[in-house]
Amino acid sequence: MTEGPTLAPLLEAVDRYFTLMYDNDVSQFDRVFAPTAQLHGIRDAELRILPVRDYRTLLVSTPSPESKDAPRLQEVLLIDVVSPAQALVKVRVRIDVLQYVDYLAYHRINDTWLITAKSFHIERRYEPTGT
Repeated sequence: MTEGPTLAPLLEAVDRYFTLMYDNDVSQFDRVFAPTAQLHGIRDAELRILPVRDYRTLLVSTPSPESKDAPRLQEVLLIDVVSPAQALVKVRVRIDVLQYVDYLAYHRINDTWLITAKSFHIERRYEPTGT
């Protein structure tokens, strides 16, 4: 299901996610993540589970990739629109020295596409650049 009226707002939501991952501007956080969202992924050989409020706190306390002039990499790898209210988007995004492949579960809540679950995988680790 990829009708224009459903796909365009979803792509805008994905773009908001990419922007948040680069600038850490948490004033936009509630336009990206649902308040009940959870993040899951393997990091340092352990399953990491983060409630969205903890992820928001992490973003606030971490210098943004933008502030470090880190390269920006973002691409949409797959979009699966299940219905006008549910979709799965697979993306690749670089956040500072880590490159992730994320599965983002979206639901349309109050006419806005929001991430309700994020499953992340660290695909590549770049060497930090000295400035």
